[in-house]
Amino acid sequence: MNMNQCKQWIQGHADLAIDLVRIYLGIGLFFKAIYFMSHRDDLIRLLNDAGNLYVAPAMAAHYVIPAHLLGGLLLTIGLLTRIAALVQIPILLGAIFYVHLPNMMRVEPRQELEFATLVLFLLVLVFMYGGGRWSVDYLLSRKEKTALHPQPAT
Repeated sequence: MNMNQCKQWIQGHADLAIDLVRIYLGIGLFFKAIYFMSHRDDLIRLLNDAGNLYVAPAMAAHYVIPAHLLGGLLLTIGLLTRIAALVQIPILLGAIFYVHLPNMMRVEPRQELEFATLVLFLLVLVFMYGGGRWSVDYLLSRKEKTALHPQPAT
């Protein structure tokens, strides 16, 4: 397969690429929630390093972890895709501006800011695009259309 054929295939299957990004984000967010649940001390340290955010530990336990857990599952299967992506966006904005950006000038190995920004960008794309062809949302919308417009009897 030469480069022209690859380019044509990718252009013809752009929706598949968006679906793969959605599935990857969903799996990643789901496992991030599991990591936060099993390593609460790392999460608390991360939030304490962010400064005097007194509500941060409670917010992490009651919003971030469940949103990543449930939102990750919903993104993976493509159910309520836009809502699941929208719920993640404030979490990533908080991670970027309150956790990672203040630590940007420290001299230590870091990629958290860049990765959180990439995940935020991809979530915005998924929010704008929607579930895609390989999602439960798409299957449900097709069933609704066929229920509204039944095929004529032949």
